[in-house]
Amino acid sequence: MSRFVRSFVFLAVGAGATAAGMMAWPIGMDPPDGLDMLTGDVDRGAYLARASGCIACHSNFEAGGAPLAGGKPIVTRFGTFYPPNITTDPEHGIGAWTVSDFARAVRQGISPEGDPYYPTFTYMFYGDFSDQDIADLWSAFQTVPAVAEPSPPQEAIFPLGQRWVMKLWRAAFLMEPDTAADPEQTAQWNRGKWLVEGAGHCGACHTPRNLAGARIDTERFAGNDRLPEKNQAPAIRPTDLRDSGWDLTSLAYALRSGIMPDGDVFGGTMAEVVTEGTRFLSDDDLTAIATYLLQSNLPEDTN
Repeated sequence: MSRFVRSFVFLAVGAGATAAGMMAWPIGMDPPDGLDMLTGDVDRGAYLARASGCIACHSNFEAGGAPLAGGKPIVTRFGTFYPPNITTDPEHGIGAWTVSDFARAVRQGISPEGDPYYPTFTYMFYGDFSDQDIADLWSAFQTVPAVAEPSPPQEAIFPLGQRWVMKLWRAAFLMEPDTAADPEQTAQWNRGKWLVEGAGHCGACHTPRNLAGARIDTERFAGNDRLPEKNQAPAIRPTDLRDSGWDLTSLAYALRSGIMPDGDVFGGTMAEVVTEGTRFLSDDDLTAIATYLLQSNLPEDTN
């Protein structure tokens, strides 16, 4: 056997062993015991689902789809991804899941089989959801009628079609949400932080991404002109918002109505966010979001 052939065989065997090791590498943590003993609040869970964008993402209303039966395609440079059916159907939805399966999916982005979800699912923003939050969401989803329709398979480019590859992405880029309360701030500001940095996952769209599709945290809320479907998200740092004519009242109103200070209306993805999400939030929560966005101390805010 020539030296070239031996080297090739050695590299092939090494690559195969590495891939096998990555596929077997367990990720995440087991949910705490007792989740199934908590009593969930359906109304609070439905509210949190709206705040978290579940309906907008997992429903393809434009194609006549049922609520939460699977979202419209998300076309990215990494492939086309389809938010799955999360109705109570036991075969095509989450009807056969346990609350622990649900908790791992929502807070850690891991399927019941232990596979990582693609980061088009914004699970990384939900990592600080409490056990009660999970119980409430779970109770709300149990009221969703089953829809026996499979979601299309994901169409990720090579090699991302191999789910285990996402374990490497998680190891390199997965960030915990910064939702911890600041004792020096008001309750309203802290509620806004929890919604913006967590459930509302504003940074998913309004923060630029690197070549691997991960958020560039040093440019948080600096805007993103490479969203799916050629959509763009403007910068929403305090100075950017103020320079564009936003104040507390107009920002809270826009999140309710979709109408901007100049009389124009939100379009694209933000229109969906309002229609299926923020317009259902309380006035207090909309004001909290506006307060945090206009008063947060981001590194880029020099005023």
